[in-house]
Amino acid sequence: MFELYKVINDSVMITLFVFVMMLLVDYVNVLTKGKMERAIKGGRVRQYVISSFLGATPGCLGAFMNVSFYVHRLLSFGAIVGGMIATSGDESFVMLALFPGKALFLFTLLFGLGIAGAWISDKVASQLKIVPCEGCDLQVVHPEESYPPFYPIVFKEFFSKPSLSRYLTLSFLLVLISVIGMGHLGPLTWNWIKVTVFLLLFIAAFIVATASDHYLRSHIWQHIVKKHVWRVFLWTFFALLFINMGLNHWNIEAFIRSNMTWVFILSALIGLIPESGPHMVFVMMFANGLIPFSVLLTSSIVQDGHGMLPLFSSSVKDAVRVKIFNLIFGILVGLIFLSFGL
Repeated sequence: MFELYKVINDSVMITLFVFVMMLLVDYVNVLTKGKMERAIKGGRVRQYVISSFLGATPGCLGAFMNVSFYVHRLLSFGAIVGGMIATSGDESFVMLALFPGKALFLFTLLFGLGIAGAWISDKVASQLKIVPCEGCDLQVVHPEESYPPFYPIVFKEFFSKPSLSRYLTLSFLLVLISVIGMGHLGPLTWNWIKVTVFLLLFIAAFIVATASDHYLRSHIWQHIVKKHVWRVFLWTFFALLFINMGLNHWNIEAFIRSNMTWVFILSALIGLIPESGPHMVFVMMFANGLIPFSVLLTSSIVQDGHGMLPLFSSSVKDAVRVKIFNLIFGILVGLIFLSFGL
């Protein structure tokens, strides 16, 4: 029972961290809307750097932007491959919560590998005469999306007639702040995890209190909560439960260490799944010291969360090609690291 409570407690804390980080990334994305489209136009090198940088940013927003740029003919085939090489999906937020130092090193490495992979992919694509999708015209930005997420007038709206969704969301965040502060949820002592989540929740409360109703409804509830948060919680919970039960009852550590080659291959193959979640097992295994860095790196290179789903809807052929390039690149790079015992 204590083991299950710990798994639930850890899953909730990780999910809260992921939720607030997603909120911050989306918040910054809305504030800078339109600037990336102007910045990305240029030579191939600029495309490689920007697409890899967007891919290396936590979450799937960068991957979604890369796909949008690609179908609008702003990125080459190699650039979209490089962007997906650098993408780790929603698992990147979990990695920041569990091992921030190593996670930042991994993201930096993926950024560099994305640039190199983009250059190599364009060279190979030209030899194989791969022609990118024809693309489409840029979409029109709706007026409500062109505004910042919050305005001074929102303060007046909040104090005079707060909407039900704003009231419920803010109340929920304040309850979480109180519960964590009193030690009923999360670590009992004020370590860096508790302090970080505590401060992040205050930031989230500020955003919720000052955001427009459109942003609150469309971005926070319709996108982050309904499409991401519950999936993150479920995958984190079952991954933690699997690891904890395996360590305590099934001697999973000995099995993994004696079958590391198969675990390595499995990490690459599961990376082909265009969804955030299945790869969480490898994040948890690395956090528990069960797999080496090379396996986590291979999984991170091949998988891209659900960042590829928009490309599948636009061009299945291009999406499959990108996944094949990522699979080959991930296995080759992973084998190099694995051969050095990393």
